Amino acid sequence: MNKALIFLLMMTLSILLSSQALAKSFGAGLSLKQSTPLSTILANPDAYVDKKVQIDGIIIDVCERRGCWLYISGDKPFGKIRVKVIDGKIVFPLEARGKQGKVEGVIEKFVLSKQQVIQREKHYADERGEKFDPATVKSGETVYQLRGLGAEIAGL
Repeated sequence: MNKALIFLLMMTLSILLSSQALAKSFGAGLSLKQSTPLSTILANPDAYVDKKVQIDGIIIDVCERRGCWLYISGDKPFGKIRVKVIDGKIVFPLEARGKQGKVEGVIEKFVLSKQQVIQREKHYADERGEKFDPATVKSGETVYQLRGLGAEIAGL
């Protein structure tokens, strides 16, 4: 019985160690012990502005040009947040799409005028190689994003 228990413990430890080895770290890595559900942040984002948080979810998009941003899904359907990093300091690979990620950073708030929204949407359309009609923008908006400091992405 002792041999079977030791074997089981060794197999469990081996699986745990190999799953941790499959996660690739970016930037400063992770320092917080616990993630905050994205739905909690999005329910009252002003309470988290300028605060360091850790979130986890599936990476749903990555900047194709420089790897300087990604979108990560939340714990509830349709919840997502943009994670922006300093260009060149952290570069997220395109292969991160569809992978489980943990990202740590500071929540930022931007109040954009209508003209700033037009400029942003034009930039995004240029990145995707799509046409953009400025008439589709009707007003300014408030945007929250995570200034990424570190991340771990599983399966890379």
